[in-house]
Amino acid sequence: MGDPKFSRRSYDTPSHPWQGERIKAEVVLVKSYGLKNKTEVWKAQSVLRNYRKQARELQALLRGGDAQAKKEADALLNKCGRIGVLPLEGATLNDILTLTEKNILGRRLQTLVFEKGLASTIGQARQMIVHGHIFMNGHKVTVPGYIVTRNEEATIEFNPASPYTDEMHPMRISAEQAAMNQATRAAQVADDNADDGAQEE
Repeated sequence: MGDPKFSRRSYDTPSHPWQGERIKAEVVLVKSYGLKNKTEVWKAQSVLRNYRKQARELQALLRGGDAQAKKEADALLNKCGRIGVLPLEGATLNDILTLTEKNILGRRLQTLVFEKGLASTIGQARQMIVHGHIFMNGHKVTVPGYIVTRNEEATIEFNPASPYTDEMHPMRISAEQAAMNQATRAAQVADDNADDGAQEE
């Protein structure tokens, strides 16, 4: 099991440190999602890699008619549906194979705080979370990288004790600005997806 004082790394790093295209893509993700460093990109990629591995293994077992594989496939699809990276109904294992790290990064608490209009920038969203200004499910959450489920998403709000609850707070953004943020974010995601599709072709 190993010494509990020396926890193992929960993500994989790139196999080669100097790959220009990969480095450029990581820098874009770090900037776009307001990440602290590339480690958070690697964590998202590791989570996605694990889902894909499970999907491929289950596809092979399902072709052999394994009944247990059917249960595990349903559980995996339900999990992806709960965290919002796939639809709750109608998704297949092939859909998991088409996911990208942007799907995982888009479910981070930091991203959703910005998209809900609680922060004026993606960077401010991170600061709010770390400083304890954000509540979820009635509890303070200070982890920007927390993966938010569909049920939890609607409970994201300001900490009742936070000065941001005052609508006259100078750093509080208006409803119009929040709508603009959401529109800008949606357009950015659409552009990123279009770029990904062009690169695949």
